[in-house]
Amino acid sequence: MKGKRICVLRGGRSGEREVSLRSGKRVFDSLKSQGFDVISMDLEDDLISCLRKEKVDIVYIVLHGRFGEDGIVQGLLEMANIPYTGSKVLASALAMNKLASKRVFDAVAIPTPRYLEVSSSHDVKNEAERIQKIFPFPLVLKPTSEGSSLGVTLIKERDKFREILGKAVAEFKDVFVEEYVRGKEVTVGVLGKDHKLQALPILELVPKNEFYDYHAKYTAGMTDFVLPARLSKPLYRHTQEIALAAHRALGCYGVSRVDIIVGNDHIPYVHEVNTIPGMTDRSDLPAEAAHAGISFDELVVKILESAY
Repeated sequence: MKGKRICVLRGGRSGEREVSLRSGKRVFDSLKSQGFDVISMDLEDDLISCLRKEKVDIVYIVLHGRFGEDGIVQGLLEMANIPYTGSKVLASALAMNKLASKRVFDAVAIPTPRYLEVSSSHDVKNEAERIQKIFPFPLVLKPTSEGSSLGVTLIKERDKFREILGKAVAEFKDVFVEEYVRGKEVTVGVLGKDHKLQALPILELVPKNEFYDYHAKYTAGMTDFVLPARLSKPLYRHTQEIALAAHRALGCYGVSRVDIIVGNDHIPYVHEVNTIPGMTDRSDLPAEAAHAGISFDELVVKILESAY
């Protein structure tokens, strides 16, 4: 690939723009230092025209969230016949939509916390009453298609539920509720393709907040990281197997990061699969790769190879 012109696509329009810019810069710097012919580009309205003008051969996607991780950019690149890194259109769309992911997990018997879709077309009061009859508190409220825990809220008190639900529907439109599973929050990187697919060492996340929210993810000192995770050997292996199963079930390709809560009942429940994991100096995937003996430069090239 040394003779190919690579474009690192970063930034974008989602709430994760700043993280994407940081991830993209680090990937760009790595490729540049390794001698690749590389440029960096923000997400433009006339993306394909810009890529053709720059004579780009491969797009290295480092966009997070909507309009980047959800299959839209992947579809544009497919139509333009431009190779790109990571998962293809369907897997990207499925992974970005947490409800769609959960339905796939249910279909193939991959454990995931119980959930209930909230209808944005119904009266919020009626929806709140319906949910309270089914789910005990505390419960978790999540946007259907956001990353980095944006909009995720742990709700403990019934009397505040209706108000919080109304605000979430107004801001995100599509939301759902999920049972609050107590246990260890872990994340498992998945790397490679076909028969070379591997689960990386498991990273345990110990947030200072009650759960691993956006603030805990991107504020220094708000989360302790334990690598490898403190799990028994059989449970550790089983959690890696569940991560690989989730990656395969959605049809992911090249790389992913699977977020899991290992419940106090010793069952690994899959929260979600991220098809374009963060690549900042605080991101989970590079730390897991390093523990497996894979340098950041090697990780970047391995992901680059997923374009073919």
